[in-house]
Formats: sequence, structure tokens, C-alpha cells
Amino acid sequence: MAHTATKVLTAHVPLPLAEKVDQMAARLERSRGWIMKQALSAWIEQEEERSRLTREALADVDAGSVIDHQAVQAWANSLDTDSPLPVPR
Repeated sequence: MAHTATKVLTAHVPLPLAEKVDQMAARLERSRGWIMKQALSAWIEQEEERSRLTREALADVDAGSVIDHQAVQAWANSLDTDSPLPVPR
């Protein structure tokens, strides 16, 4: 099994957070390091997805693929009426 090169990162975390990490490690029968790697990987994945979605949205704006604010407002206002408007596209 190939080993990936590693680097030690040190961070000071509040004691309550450190205790939660230790509790989670004990509950899952995993090491503190494993928990930290899972958490960091999930956070990085979330931030990369947020960045990708932001770039997509900005590309839509640049391409003029936007919905008029008044159209969205009129649609939202119509939702409480007997004849709601179709979703603006």
C-alpha cells in the first residue's frame, strides 16, 4: 500500500472543540488525526464547491443570463394570491 507524503499542521483550537474531537474519535474508534483529516477534507471540498458555484454565477452574469429583479419580486408577491405567477426564467 503506497503512503502519501504528509506534513504536520499545528493549530490552536478552543478547548471545547478539542474535547468534541476527542469524544468523536473515541466514539468512532479512530484517532484524533483521522478526525481532523476528515473535517479538513470536508471543509476544503465545501469551499471549493462554493468557489465553483460563485464562478458559474459570475459567468452567467457576464453572459447576461440573469432574471430581472422586478420579475422575481412580482412572482414572490404572487405566491400568497389565488393565482400565483409562473417561476421567472
